[in-house]
Amino acid sequence: MLLGIRPLLVCLLLCAFTPSAFGDESARSGEADKLHAIFDRHWERSLAENPVYASLLGDRRYNRDWGDLSEVARQQRHQGDLEALEALKTIDREQLSKADRLNYDLFKREYEDQVEGHQFQTYLMPISQRGGIQTLDETGNRIRMREVSDYEDWLVRLSKLVTLTDQTIDLMQAGIAAGMVPPKITMSRVPGQIGKQIVDDPGQSLFFKPFAEMPDDFSDADRERLADEARKVIGEIVIPQYRRLLAYFNETYYPACRDSVGASELPNGRAFYEYRVRSYTTTVMAPDEVHQLGLEEVARNRREMLAVMEEVGFEGTLHEFFDHLRTDPKFYYATPEELFEGYLAVSKRIDPELVQLFGKLPRMPYGLKPIPDAIAPDTTTAYYTRPAADGSRAGYYYVNLYKPETRPKWEMEVLSVHEAVPGHHLQLALQQELEGMPNFRRYGGFTAFSEGWGLYSERLGYDLGLYKDPYSRFGQLTYDMWRAVRLVVDTGLHYKGWSRERAIEYFMDNAPKTELDITNEIDRYISNPGQALAYKLGQLKLLEMRQLASNQLGDAFDIRAFHDKVLSNGSVPLSVLEQIVNEWIAASLCVKGATPVRN
Repeated sequence: MLLGIRPLLVCLLLCAFTPSAFGDESARSGEADKLHAIFDRHWERSLAENPVYASLLGDRRYNRDWGDLSEVARQQRHQGDLEALEALKTIDREQLSKADRLNYDLFKREYEDQVEGHQFQTYLMPISQRGGIQTLDETGNRIRMREVSDYEDWLVRLSKLVTLTDQTIDLMQAGIAAGMVPPKITMSRVPGQIGKQIVDDPGQSLFFKPFAEMPDDFSDADRERLADEARKVIGEIVIPQYRRLLAYFNETYYPACRDSVGASELPNGRAFYEYRVRSYTTTVMAPDEVHQLGLEEVARNRREMLAVMEEVGFEGTLHEFFDHLRTDPKFYYATPEELFEGYLAVSKRIDPELVQLFGKLPRMPYGLKPIPDAIAPDTTTAYYTRPAADGSRAGYYYVNLYKPETRPKWEMEVLSVHEAVPGHHLQLALQQELEGMPNFRRYGGFTAFSEGWGLYSERLGYDLGLYKDPYSRFGQLTYDMWRAVRLVVDTGLHYKGWSRERAIEYFMDNAPKTELDITNEIDRYISNPGQALAYKLGQLKLLEMRQLASNQLGDAFDIRAFHDKVLSNGSVPLSVLEQIVNEWIAASLCVKGATPVRN
């Protein structure tokens, strides 16, 4: 719990020193040089071990490789994580600057988390309904494809699909032996995803798409050569591998998948879920505490929803109002094209208003794209992909145009502020542009911060002049309720023995999202235990920090300065965020000579 007196004490301490007493943060000691050498060495290791991730960042050195999923490589990665922690022990933390002490702590936390998680063997479940080897075609649409060499690299990478398929099947087989298998209900979606990769004409393959859209400056000879090679590789290697994978999946893997849905049903499952809760939320909260907090947040949101329902004059129950919002055609666009144009219009309205809330905005722009048709039926309403590290690709806000009659207009504003700006794009693009920050922090982070920021940004829609229509306000409440429901159903599914049907029913009873969206969401929580908890806990901490700063600083509170401070260190654990804001409050009080308010 935060105490209002704390910033006053910090203020007294800060004001007792001149700025020089804290040292020159730009100067680097010998210990700092050793520390950053560790950072650099293990960052380079992470790129070599995760070549697709490297490609997505814009690092083209590993463009011809997939990740190595073999047991030998996996043990080497684990050993590398242990060695990183051992290397940290050679550093005298007390000789580091304040900034490098934070770098040290975050690096240590990240690798301790990876080492702890290794024991739970989640790598034995290499695919889910939301992605895996069956959706690798998306990689070709997300990496840099500008030069002839990029296409040549992609062809070499595709030719190595045989090894990747072998290793994936080996992992799945080992998972069966160890009892580490996903639920049948979510895996029932996968055969259709694999089937989309099996076509008679290689030119119709999803993997051929980059070759159908080659840059205009390619010569005709290069276009013809690359397209011919692509048809050959896809026809002789890619499609046969997916046929083999589909046969294995249907005949061996799917029958061995489990009927249960909760993580607690896995080997050492309760300990696994407790670890995931700590890891994703960056707190020490137990699952039962998270569940209770969710019940309280659901109750609060219901009260606010009832007030809006009364405002619009709807006569009936809240559940009947939900049905009205799900079914009345006036809340929906008729075609995918109209829906996409609607999202574009919302984004254009938001962008110019950001200067009201932020002193610093990212240089990198973002764009809007439809979610690929191949995965749209099985995925969520929208998602965001960050810019390439080398500046070769902007950030992208992906929207789901599948079945526009299930994509209500009243959710478009709140969805856009979460996924694009001032949500994920603003936060992640700014983080990548931070100077002097180690790469593991510029391109990594903590879900509780990044998704907490996205959910916090939904509330900023009011500051940006959105939600003027009561139905759009109800949309904001729906999205807040959605994340509150997550606290209840995720812990319910994975720790309290809830069935999938009970989780869907609870969601339907408390939010007007469509049944398709709700079902996809519940299946997402089933396949990724604990991740869904991070949003609400992060948002609540950010709201708590903003309220504390406003109370302490009074008229001196500057929302732009507050946001700039929150984002100035990139993604951090919630306890570190609290420390950063408290120190900023104290420093602001000292500078302005203000008197702290005791809460």
